[in-house]
Amino acid sequence: MTDFLAYRSTAGRAVIAAAVLGSGMTLLDGTVVNVALKTIGRDLDASLAELQWITNGYLLSLASLILLGGSLGDRYGRKRVFVIGVVWFALASLLCGLAATPLMLILARILQGVGGALVTPGSLSMIQGAFGPRDRATAIGAWSGLGGVAAAIGPFVGGVLIDYASWRWIFLINLPLAVATVVVAHRWVPETRDEESVGRYDVPGATLAAVALAGVTYALIEWGTTLALLAAVVGALACVAFLVVERRTPHPMVPLVLFSSRTFSAANAMTLLVYAALGAVSFFVVLQLQTVSGFSALLAGVAMLPITLSMLFLAARGGRLAVRIGPRLPMTVGPCIVAAGALLLLRIGPDAGYWLDVFPGVTLVGLGLAVLVAPLTATVLAAAPDHNAGIASGINNAVARAGSLLAIAALPVAVGLSGVDYDVPAVFDEAFGRAMVSCAALLVAGGVLSWFTIRNPLAES
Repeated sequence: MTDFLAYRSTAGRAVIAAAVLGSGMTLLDGTVVNVALKTIGRDLDASLAELQWITNGYLLSLASLILLGGSLGDRYGRKRVFVIGVVWFALASLLCGLAATPLMLILARILQGVGGALVTPGSLSMIQGAFGPRDRATAIGAWSGLGGVAAAIGPFVGGVLIDYASWRWIFLINLPLAVATVVVAHRWVPETRDEESVGRYDVPGATLAAVALAGVTYALIEWGTTLALLAAVVGALACVAFLVVERRTPHPMVPLVLFSSRTFSAANAMTLLVYAALGAVSFFVVLQLQTVSGFSALLAGVAMLPITLSMLFLAARGGRLAVRIGPRLPMTVGPCIVAAGALLLLRIGPDAGYWLDVFPGVTLVGLGLAVLVAPLTATVLAAAPDHNAGIASGINNAVARAGSLLAIAALPVAVGLSGVDYDVPAVFDEAFGRAMVSCAALLVAGGVLSWFTIRNPLAES
């Protein structure tokens, strides 16, 4: 395509609408599934390990395939791959809504993650390809802002569906959204692709990444069982094989040369630590609110709203601050603010009130994220050559998902939870305290790592 769309044209607005609808589906799932876990566990008679897999099955396939999904769009057409991803995600959502057993739901969530790996990079790349330089920043800003609104209303919509209809509707609601997305995309969105995209796809790399993450995740969740040690060995071997393949293939999914930059490596290590803590905080807090404090699913979901609102209204200001003073201080202080918020969440107990016991902690978590996220993203992109900016962003996205995946797999076992402990208030309350302290430690470690490894651009020059 040689003619770019105008932002204010009908087709231009349609591109943004399709991108927001598609990414909104994945955002909705990301914000409400944790809220539904307790209800799902009771309805399907699921163990804690099965609840972990319901969350992690999606993250596993998403983290493993998101880079490959972006490459497919560049080669075969961004709209085409995006639409395929939307349809795939919708069909997997239907299977989730119809699941009669925990295993069926876990398998459907894995399939959902495959669709998410096509939709997530596709929504932004459609905008990148459809708009020219003059309108691109405005279009991305509109997409980001409307996506933030979708994330903000997700917990409310999900909580209402869980409390007043059924948890199954948090998945089934994706079907009409998918239909609307496909209709808009088919009618108005132009097809774009990267005409310079060459080479074979790194299918072996994507496969080994999935096996490595699956093996390690299984070992962490099922630790103490017969197959856990075998899974750990398989995961470790797949990880080594992945590094060998990525070093030797001419078109790697993850160009290892990027990690020769200390800044790039450090920023991604910090991402792993911080997003591991954030994933665990989200997993534990909504269960604590429902199991121990007696909140409904609706109230537990809405309780986390200050985090989304802080990101929506303050993240851009955090980015501007980092431009003025450099990324080092925000990437150091931000995680420490989030850590303070995690420790304040220790106030959540059997008689917790929202404004005194929940609001201060989740608000601090949101403020800390608003300080650190934009500088972190900018640092990752600045540390990579311009022609690798998309790959660098994708790697950082995948690292963040992997961090959440591994933390949700490891931390429940580490703090002594098993079986149906998620539904036993006294046991879960005790484990929750240990989990929040562990999350705070991960966050402080991320801040310390940033202080010693991240350098401001002026200092480097």
